[in-house]
Amino acid sequence: MGHEGRLLPLPNMRRNGHKRNMSSSDDWTPGVADTATSKLLRKSQESPFVPVGVAGFLAVVAYGLYKLRSRGDQKMSVHLIHMRVGAQGFVVGAMTFGVIYSMYKEYIKPRFDHSSEE
Repeated sequence: MGHEGRLLPLPNMRRNGHKRNMSSSDDWTPGVADTATSKLLRKSQESPFVPVGVAGFLAVVAYGLYKLRSRGDQKMSVHLIHMRVGAQGFVVGAMTFGVIYSMYKEYIKPRFDHSSEE
């Protein structure tokens, strides 16, 4: 059986051999409250291909919905599958370029910067 119905002892909170009291100064508080916009801007600067992937996904879906009426004799399910494949392809492509860009920025660019300094 597991630990159902039993209370497990908490680990001692010790730092440097002394028992530590949990006070309000030990609690974590964020320095500045991030708004959704500032967080989105910060994350898009860290990885710029995420917003590109989201924008491409939304563009493909919007185009697919726009073309929904003029699909001719094509079945609805086939049209939706094509739209899904196009949107997924755009997102996967943006993720791939994002990974390549981050690898370049972290591994390849520093090697050329260090070799040019010598």
